[in-house]
Amino acid sequence: MLLAIGMVLTGLLLLCWAADRFVDNAAALARNLGVAPMIVGLTVVGLGTSTPEIMVSGLAAWQGSVGLAIGNAIGSNIANMSLVVGSAAILTPLVVKSETLRREFPMMMAVMLFVLALTLDDHLARWEGLLFLAGLAAVTYGLVAVGTTSRPDDALAVEFTERIPGDLSTVRVSSWLALSLVVLLVSSQMVVLGAVDIAHTFGISDLVIGLTLVAVGTSLPELAATVASALKKEHDIAIGNIIGSNMFNLLAVLGIAAVVQPGPLVAGVMTRDYPAMIGLAVVLFVMAYGFRRPGRVNRVEAALLLVMFAGYQAWLLTNH
Repeated sequence: MLLAIGMVLTGLLLLCWAADRFVDNAAALARNLGVAPMIVGLTVVGLGTSTPEIMVSGLAAWQGSVGLAIGNAIGSNIANMSLVVGSAAILTPLVVKSETLRREFPMMMAVMLFVLALTLDDHLARWEGLLFLAGLAAVTYGLVAVGTTSRPDDALAVEFTERIPGDLSTVRVSSWLALSLVVLLVSSQMVVLGAVDIAHTFGISDLVIGLTLVAVGTSLPELAATVASALKKEHDIAIGNIIGSNMFNLLAVLGIAAVVQPGPLVAGVMTRDYPAMIGLAVVLFVMAYGFRRPGRVNRVEAALLLVMFAGYQAWLLTNH
């Protein structure tokens, strides 16, 4: 038991370190290759912050723990929109000025409804997984289009230009990128093995352990990045990371899980967890979208998000 806990904690720490190195060096490499900072931020950075969820869930599905994979995807999105945004906005209220984000919010809602439409039968088929992965490609293309047509003075474009490193050699960033990928793979395996062992020891389902311990752990890179962005007054990046990560989590993780291990969804996913995720998305949309004015998540709203996260986690652990 202690070994399993140690594996999970060590694996999560390594995941956070490797994800941070992966995002920074992937973004720097793309910029060195001539990709505009706005496009790098919307695609490479967004996908990079989802690498812990993708790695952990892909390995979990491959090893037969589909509940852990699905729980990690949905649970991470719930943690992103409540724990992560709430923690950042408690420290400093978030003001969203970017017109680009106003175009991304509807895209995120469309992705959630698209996934919902295909999973209402409580079953993941391989062809549905392929559709999710095709949707991932379509979303990436859409984000590139959004980045290409955004104004140079858009708040998000300015923040990305200042944030993404552009003075690192290609050889150096490529080496760090390869190393971080290896560490991501090894640490993901540690998290999966340890989490499954803990779940079995306490009689908790793979789904619930994925929605709680693993989801919070794999959301730590988003938490660190979002809080850091908020403290640096990069509010649009703070919210933009969450929107992009949520879309990539759903499409990539569920797509991989369905292709690798098609089958019925674990009981409770579509009646409890997916509605909770969509409900939080609507709440965040109302708070941060901004109707005829900049969106804003103040400290009272941040506290509400944190209470919602704590209530959901308590609900899961007392009714597993």
